[in-house]
Amino acid sequence: GGWEGEVLVNIGNHFDLASSIFVAPRKGIYSFSFHVVKVYNRQTIQVSLMQNGYPVISAFAGDQDVTREAASNGVLLHMEREDKVHLKLERGNLMGGWKYSTFSGFLVFPL
Repeated sequence: GGWEGEVLVNIGNHFDLASSIFVAPRKGIYSFSFHVVKVYNRQTIQVSLMQNGYPVISAFAGDQDVTREAASNGVLLHMEREDKVHLKLERGNLMGGWKYSTFSGFLVFPL
């Protein structure tokens, strides 16, 4: 589904709101990070950062019965122009959907 939150900065409009996909405007090294908050239950969550449909990194939050357990991760990615990056919830449920989660990415340097 689409991103349910608020986009704070989207310079160049390379993050597509409807599909929640970031499309690389040019070849280069990009930095991505995300932080997700799981619901109050005894389930594990797994969120993966996907590049062109393949998982690159994942973050996990455990099954302890705490109120707001969170998972974070970040990566530097070599991307070609038009490469796509998005977050995928592989397992579990997030607090308020994606409402309390953050996802950011930017070009570190062009190649």
